Amino acid sequence: MINSVNKMKKYDTIIIGAGPAGLTSGIYLARAKQSVLIIDQGTVGGQMIMTHKIANYPGVIDISGYELANNMKAQAKEFGCKIISGSKITGMDISGGIKSIEVDGEDNYSSDAVIIAAGGEPRSLGLESEKRLKGKGISYCATCDGDFFQDQDIVVVGGGNSALEEAVSLTKYARSVTIIHQFDHFQGFPHAIKEAAEHPKIKIILESVVEEFNGDENLNSVIIKNLKDGSLKEINASGAFIFIGYVPRTGPFKGIIALNQKDEIITDIEMRTNISGVFAAGDVISKRYRQVTTAVSDGTIAALSVLDFLNSKKQKIEYSLASEVS
Repeated sequence: MINSVNKMKKYDTIIIGAGPAGLTSGIYLARAKQSVLIIDQGTVGGQMIMTHKIANYPGVIDISGYELANNMKAQAKEFGCKIISGSKITGMDISGGIKSIEVDGEDNYSSDAVIIAAGGEPRSLGLESEKRLKGKGISYCATCDGDFFQDQDIVVVGGGNSALEEAVSLTKYARSVTIIHQFDHFQGFPHAIKEAAEHPKIKIILESVVEEFNGDENLNSVIIKNLKDGSLKEINASGAFIFIGYVPRTGPFKGIIALNQKDEIITDIEMRTNISGVFAAGDVISKRYRQVTTAVSDGTIAALSVLDFLNSKKQKIEYSLASEVS
């Protein structure tokens, strides 16, 4: 149960999520002299910190996701954002005029507006053996875990840009990288496909899926199934990196915010949700393209929309007070 609003620390806006969308919103709002609290259940930077190299961010030739995230964090704090990371939201009431958020079951905050920028989490294959060996050879982050597999054989599951680009980055460590993809073609950009296909350390197996991960204490092999003839093949591997997309972190908002069939938050072009004063941005919303640049765009629009909302709310209050005096 959330305590009385009077006992809460009050901010103009609370941002849920400290990925590129949330940090951008914080930068814009704090620079506009608004009080801003950013809450994240994990590490500041979101999925961005798992990217080994970002080479398509305008104005930046080459930067790691970790470094870009730290730059954004420093900028947000410089403008005055309060950032809480590694904390879980344990209660919320965002349907009324004053929004209230409970963190870690004890700290309570309130605000006039909320931006949901909780991001996404890696999609899993759904195998029991995957769950059992997660962190024991199975990973979803090349940047985090790649150097654990120095001179070892690994597999990468997926066929989009993330899978292709991270497979190439993993060749710095691994002896060999085998890409396993269920379709007969990749979904990545041509340059990413070309780089992976031409790399001497990379082998590609198409029209196949992972049937099982083998290993007791740690992963030692992967069983794959050929989708054309149903044949099974065992590949020796001490590491498996899975890049098959992300699912939005919208679980806590089900039944509160309008979601689509994919559990993505539905917003209008100004990032407004179906609840007044609640906005959303980044990988949690319904959209086609998911890049750092699109998350930054969403965060910018959400912040500017919040400023309009807060100014409008302030004007209504001032008008109401003036009417009472007259």
